[in-house]
Amino acid sequence: MPKSILVTGGTKGIGRAIIERFAAEGFSIATCARNESDLKRLREELDRQFPSIQVLTEVADLSKKQEVMRFAKQVQDFCEVDVLVNNTGLFLPGAIHDEPEGNFELMMHTNLFSAYYLTRALTGQMIKRRSGHIFSIGSIAGLTAYPNGGSYAISKWAMLGMTKCLREEMKPHQVKVTSILPGATYTASWEGVDLPIERFMKASDVAESVWAAYNLSPQTVVEEVIIRPQLGDL
Repeated sequence: MPKSILVTGGTKGIGRAIIERFAAEGFSIATCARNESDLKRLREELDRQFPSIQVLTEVADLSKKQEVMRFAKQVQDFCEVDVLVNNTGLFLPGAIHDEPEGNFELMMHTNLFSAYYLTRALTGQMIKRRSGHIFSIGSIAGLTAYPNGGSYAISKWAMLGMTKCLREEMKPHQVKVTSILPGATYTASWEGVDLPIERFMKASDVAESVWAAYNLSPQTVVEEVIIRPQLGDL
């Protein structure tokens, strides 16, 4: 029976690169996004490139708890998840003291609460099987304070803390937990900036790091992966 991976926010950037990397290894794919047309295009491309794998794509806004829980049920009906990648994220720049009202709540619900609820929904299967790997896609913004980070940085610091706690909880159950902490990666959110593309990391490099961390022996876990552009942070 093929292994399966669930990647939230899988239509673009790092999420999509991770899906393509694991699909190339024969994994069944489950993913979600808010945009139905983006999901349709992803599904069509996966069907064309990897016709032998099973794919589940669902429209879901993971900033809403009820949508997270609905999506979790759909995934559980589709497969037993071997790899969970909490990748859904939203970045709205701003300073804590004057960012627009509601930024904090929206980014905490999107970047942190979605991962919390989805992880709680799926860890039971992994504990029962005594196998599985959970990845959180954080950010160097969860390690280093910088101007204009605002609520985004708060959510990423919290995500790292949650992942560390989860790692300790899952140790006795043989479930691995890994934080991926990328620097500036060229995705749609950076399009149009006045910087050379070569200054950014490639999403495919982040995906390769996830695959490498997953592909170790059962006796070994990579707890954190910090990845930065060769020339340093932007």
